[in-house]
Amino acid sequence: MSFIAMPKPDAAIIARRAEIAEGLRAIVGDQGLIVSEDERRAYETDALTAYSAIPLAVVLPATTEEVCAVLKYLNEERVPVIARGAGTSLAGGALPSEDAVVLGVSRMSAVLDMNFADRVATVQAGITNIAISQAVAHERFFYAPDPSSQLACTIGGNIAMNSGGAHCLKYGVTTNNLLGVKMVLMDGTIVDIGGEHLDAGSYDLLGLICGSEGQFGVVTEATVRILRQAEGARPVLFGFDSAEDAGACVADILAQGIIPVAIEYMDKPAIKVCEAFAHAGYPLDVEALLIVEVEGSDDEIDAMIARIVEVAEKHGSRYQRVARTEAESLAIWKGRKQAFGAMGRIADYMCMDGTIPTSRLPEVLTKITEICTRHGLGIANIFHAGDGNLHPLILYDINKPGELEKAEQAGAEVLKLCVEVGGCLTGEHGVGVEKRDLMLDQFNETDLHQQQRLKLVFDPNWLLNPAKVFPLEGRLAS
Repeated sequence: MSFIAMPKPDAAIIARRAEIAEGLRAIVGDQGLIVSEDERRAYETDALTAYSAIPLAVVLPATTEEVCAVLKYLNEERVPVIARGAGTSLAGGALPSEDAVVLGVSRMSAVLDMNFADRVATVQAGITNIAISQAVAHERFFYAPDPSSQLACTIGGNIAMNSGGAHCLKYGVTTNNLLGVKMVLMDGTIVDIGGEHLDAGSYDLLGLICGSEGQFGVVTEATVRILRQAEGARPVLFGFDSAEDAGACVADILAQGIIPVAIEYMDKPAIKVCEAFAHAGYPLDVEALLIVEVEGSDDEIDAMIARIVEVAEKHGSRYQRVARTEAESLAIWKGRKQAFGAMGRIADYMCMDGTIPTSRLPEVLTKITEICTRHGLGIANIFHAGDGNLHPLILYDINKPGELEKAEQAGAEVLKLCVEVGGCLTGEHGVGVEKRDLMLDQFNETDLHQQQRLKLVFDPNWLLNPAKVFPLEGRLAS
């Protein structure tokens, strides 16, 4: 049995399903409510597909006011609520329970304002990540955070998990590009935090909200920073004979004071799968591949690439290919952006998300392989090497008894390793249920009690995204 346990659902709430559904129907109408079992089943899991539960009901409000009314009603009825964007969470952050209502923001996907003079945009929480960049591209602006799931993931989910992406090395993660939110608390109170100004006075409540994993409220609108597009950008492929050489190259590039816009890592198993899927022209005879992208004017790009090539050659790079056209650049990134989907064609996998100091990359990569080998599992490494955000894919077969448990055990060891070398349990996927029971490996009991005291200020009845983030044992009561 999996060691990620969920609390037993409240049978009394489940028995009231029809009554609760009618209360929700009065708020959002038939078009905003899903109650049939077949339709609810579409919401039984997120991207951590090893775990599932069919929710009590699914409600899809279209406005902040409807979200307010829904939460106020469910708070009065003491019904748990799981906020959901696109369900791309890899840590089980949107995993429902049988006694919980899923509140989806997919109908709230509009761009509300574009202020190019002040370089900000205001959007609803259900808009996809990439749609923000598409909306401002006509003025040569873009929204910097770019998770691999950016075609599907929503800005609300990005805020919940403080998502990053390949280009966060230069531009930062969601918190570095978020200026304000409109959020509804569990009792229906609507609050505005931050805004179009670059910094807010008083306490940094925005920093508290970003990355809070739906524990404090439901974000319905966001004001984000938009940036001018660079003159140009060019990725370079480097191939190495060992993961250690590639890892050392990454550490040395950064130690030289060179800050590319992105540094991505793939090992041999990942290279083969991604090339077969995307036909990106990746070399198949190397053990590790780096994608290093730089941007600026042509002269700036040439000068920076020359310095990076020099560092790569010092660390034994025996394959180099500079993208010369837009088509070549897109092909290189297509392979990386579709890596997780490509890997899903050949195996079930758990995608880890830990962060380490970049100087520890070589030894950590070696130890990750040792951990998975000891458990008899395959491993493919695909991650944001520039900021030390690791995404090892632990491969297993869900149809083989005991393999999921082995994958969980190996994953826990990998995450504990990240903490041991001075890193942390998550870089951008969040804690969710996946890392919930590992929180005491990073925080002591006092730390967790302080975090829970903040949770109780916003949600004293533990109704918002319960059974996530904090270990089930030792929870504080209101």
